[in-house]
Amino acid sequence: MLSFSVKTRAQQELVDITPQIRSLAEEHGGQKRLCLVYVPHTTAAVTINENADPDVKRDIIYGLAQMVPEHLDYKHGEGNSPAHIKASLMGSSQTLLIENGQLQLGTWQGVFLAEFDGPRNRSVMVAFV
Repeated sequence: MLSFSVKTRAQQELVDITPQIRSLAEEHGGQKRLCLVYVPHTTAAVTINENADPDVKRDIIYGLAQMVPEHLDYKHGEGNSPAHIKASLMGSSQTLLIENGQLQLGTWQGVFLAEFDGPRNRSVMVAFV
């Protein structure tokens, strides 16, 4: 298993990790394989979405904020229940296809670490199967 770190800069943001995943795929991906990308955090997630228009990242954060308001009668003592809920909605892993050492993403797609309780140092784990 391989891993790398991501330093997030905001409380909530989507960080493009496509270059790191692409580099690992070229070096370790082989001919035809699956790439599992996983974040071992309860307040962060990983997602695949459009990577051409930066407004899409903003809209995802905004849409999730509408679905999961910051100030409800949450009981979790750390005060970050919305971050846990958003991470659960998005998910902690994604599976990507690799062919000839290349990620098989759509034209506009990118892989993102979704931060919901930052800024923090996050780990991203990658396995090729």
